[in-house]
Amino acid sequence: MTDVSGTAAPEDAAPEDAAPEDVALDPHALDDAHTELLERLELELGAAVLDQAAVFGMPVVRVQRTAWRELAEVARNKLECDFLSFVAGLDWMPAPREGDDDSGDTSSPVQPMETTYGAAGSDGRFQVFARVQSTSRHFGFTAKADVDEDSLLVQSWVPVYPGADWHERECWEMFGFVFDGHPALRHLYLPSEFEGHPLRKDYPLLSRVVKPWPGLVDVEPMPGDDEPAAETASEEGS
Repeated sequence: MTDVSGTAAPEDAAPEDAAPEDVALDPHALDDAHTELLERLELELGAAVLDQAAVFGMPVVRVQRTAWRELAEVARNKLECDFLSFVAGLDWMPAPREGDDDSGDTSSPVQPMETTYGAAGSDGRFQVFARVQSTSRHFGFTAKADVDEDSLLVQSWVPVYPGADWHERECWEMFGFVFDGHPALRHLYLPSEFEGHPLRKDYPLLSRVVKPWPGLVDVEPMPGDDEPAAETASEEGS
């Protein structure tokens, strides 16, 4: 085979930018923008960054709990991450099991029976995590910090991201985390008399059966449902 100039060309020639077939692409690799983002976070926070990881092309950064609000300030003011997706909690304790080992667990994969931690690790059972992004620079990252199991105290992000208000209220309600600096922690979903935190792994799922749901009120019976049994029996015998 010859080209237009009459020079023979190899029949099996491949494009110069073709990747070798034996080189597998890493699905978690960071692109240049996110690599730079991670480097700037580590530069700004220094030793406060405890660990970092990449998950499907997105950075995950775990910081000291005392640097949780500072991380928000760096993200908002220096990295232009102007959009807060969420603030939530994590409980890494395995869910209690009753009866057989499988306990009817139909999830895939089956939930672990021993404590395991996600990307960037953890030093304990509880963590707070958040997701922020830049609408102008089109990058973002997931932030994590360990929460002390005894105090459950977390720095509030509301002074930096006002949109964290409802997210932190939900996290306080469902996990029991206390957000220092939040303007008004109060219930979103549950009545004020509710006991426990439903998203913790040790929350007893049968509590609604064992005792009445808080706020349950007596309802008057419908007409005809409150007739004495003796009166009903006499009517049947007549």
